[in-house]
Amino acid sequence: MPKAELHLHLEGSVAPETLLILAKRNGITLPFASVKELREKNRYLNFRDFAEAIITVARCLRRPEGFTFVVERLGKQLAAQKIRYAEVIWVPQFYLHREFGLDGVLAALNEGRRRVRRDWGVEMRWICDLVRSVPGPAETVRRWACGDTARVGGVVALGLGGPESEELPAMFEAVCRRARSAGLPVVPHAGEGAGPKSVWTALKQLGASRIGHGVRSVEDEALLHYLAAERIPLEVCLTSNLHLGIYPSYAAHPVKRLVAAGCAVTINSDDPALFGTSLSDEYFHACKAPVLCTTSR
Repeated sequence: MPKAELHLHLEGSVAPETLLILAKRNGITLPFASVKELREKNRYLNFRDFAEAIITVARCLRRPEGFTFVVERLGKQLAAQKIRYAEVIWVPQFYLHREFGLDGVLAALNEGRRRVRRDWGVEMRWICDLVRSVPGPAETVRRWACGDTARVGGVVALGLGGPESEELPAMFEAVCRRARSAGLPVVPHAGEGAGPKSVWTALKQLGASRIGHGVRSVEDEALLHYLAAERIPLEVCLTSNLHLGIYPSYAAHPVKRLVAAGCAVTINSDDPALFGTSLSDEYFHACKAPVLCTTSR
């Protein structure tokens, strides 16, 4: 089945084999020496463990050709699943101090994007993620993402990731308002590690046009009604939610309750290399998991 994917992290798509190649090329010593050892380490006790895995990947992206390399490999994986279009999330503030700058990162990403389109017919666009717990670079990234180079270069939205456990720093409201005023949509993560309040904040304070995850909206009937009425899409990632301890099993996952409530639900893989999944696997789980709890609607 031809598919699109809207919630896919570049840093979380780098396969163990690819990560080891990048580390060797850049003279970086990793805390594991083989693919088997890396996969054994990919057991996340909490969000912090997961974030450290993402940062490890970012450390290995030292040169422009590394970004092109991972995009090419990702494109091949997408094509194998018949994914025709993907919006790929990356974190610019990880790379602010690379000597080639964000323009250089984007140029390298787009060389990979060009090759992917040529070789496999897959279209890719970019979402630039801010990080909740490190707000300092947010305005710098926002300004760059709204600029001509980024917009012409395929940047289609401003995201917001990171732990939801703390209150959202107030500065993000202004940053997101400026992005929207410049015509760049805002698509934050919300309603994953935290409950419905996080989703309401994303909608009312940040002006979100889509919600990354949003699965815990099922805990608030008024929020479900609002999401359904306003047709705000949710980017649901089942396996990710299980690995990070949001739900204990596919059977307990509320994806079918969200659909039954009339929400616009998309299925996504989030960080497929870290969670050992694919978009095709996610569709399978969404369709096959039994429903433990249904709504009356």
